[in-house]
Amino acid sequence: MHIDSYISDLLYRYDCVTIPGFGAFLTTRVSAKVHETTNSFYPPKKVLSFNEQLQHNDGLLSSYIAEVEKIPYESAVKKLNKHVKAIKAYLVEGETITFENIGDLTLNEEGNIIFDPSYHINYLTDAFGLSQFVSQNVTREAYKQEVEAIEQAVPLTITPEKRQARPYLKYAAIAVIALGLGGFLGSNYYINQIETQNQIAQEEANKQLENKIQEATFVIDNPLPAVTLNVKKQTGNYHIIAGAFRVEKNSDKKVSQLKALGYPARKIGQNRYGLHEVVYASYENRLEALEALREVKNNHNTAAWLLVKALD
Repeated sequence: MHIDSYISDLLYRYDCVTIPGFGAFLTTRVSAKVHETTNSFYPPKKVLSFNEQLQHNDGLLSSYIAEVEKIPYESAVKKLNKHVKAIKAYLVEGETITFENIGDLTLNEEGNIIFDPSYHINYLTDAFGLSQFVSQNVTREAYKQEVEAIEQAVPLTITPEKRQARPYLKYAAIAVIALGLGGFLGSNYYINQIETQNQIAQEEANKQLENKIQEATFVIDNPLPAVTLNVKKQTGNYHIIAGAFRVEKNSDKKVSQLKALGYPARKIGQNRYGLHEVVYASYENRLEALEALREVKNNHNTAAWLLVKALD
C-alpha cells in the first residue's frame, strides 16, 4: 500500500491527516520571511509536524484509499490497520520509517516517536512555483558617503559676481527663448495644416471606396463545401497541475512538451500570484482525475498535484 502518496495528496488540501491507531500529520502555515544575515527570501509554506496523540479515525484517509483503489470502506480500514501494525513493528525493531516527501519516523529511548520532516515539497498550493532566492545587499549608506566626498572635492565655480560680469548671457538667453517660442508656434501651425489636408484626402478616398463597393457584384459559381470540425473541448473542475511559470513563453513551451508526450495539456490562466498555470488535463469526474494523477506521479512527475477549481 502506497500510504505515503495518499497522505501526500491529502496534505495539499487538509491541515490534518490522521493514521488511525498511529498518529496524525499536521500542517501549519508560515508566512514569507527574509533572513537578514544571508539576504535569503523564503516564500510562504506549510510546515509539517507529527502528533502521536491524535489516533482517532476521522475517516479521511480510509475514505480516500477506498475511493482511489475502488474498494469498500471496510476493506480500506482493514488494509490500513494491517499497515499500521507493520509500521509499529519496524519502529520497535529500531528501524526508520520513511514517508516519501513527508519525513522520517523513529523511536527514541523513551519509546516516543520522533519526526524529522522533509523539505522537498511545499504543501501550500498558494505558493506553488515560488522558490527561495538570494538578493544582494543594498549599501545605501556607503553610496551616500561617496557622494558627499565628491561634493567636497568638486566645489561650485560659478559665483554671483561672475554672473554679473557677463550681462550678454542674459540677452543671449532671451534670444534663445524667443527663437524657441517662435519655432514652436510655427511648427504647430504647420502640423495643423498637414493634419487638415490628410483628413480631407482620407475622406475623399473613403467616399471613392464606398462607391466602388456599392457598384461591385460578387458571384460565386462553385462554392466550396462546408467542413465541420469536431473539436473536443476540455471541461471539468479537476485539473492536474504540471507547473506554473512567471514567463508565459515558458508555459507555452511546457504545453508543447506535454502534448508531444501525448497529454492533452493546456494553459488555464494565471493564479493569484500572476503565474501561468499549465495542466496535464482537466476532468469532470473526481475519480478519473485521481487515477490520472497517480499515473502522472508514477510515470512522469512526482510533484504533480490536483487543483479543484471552476474555470470561467
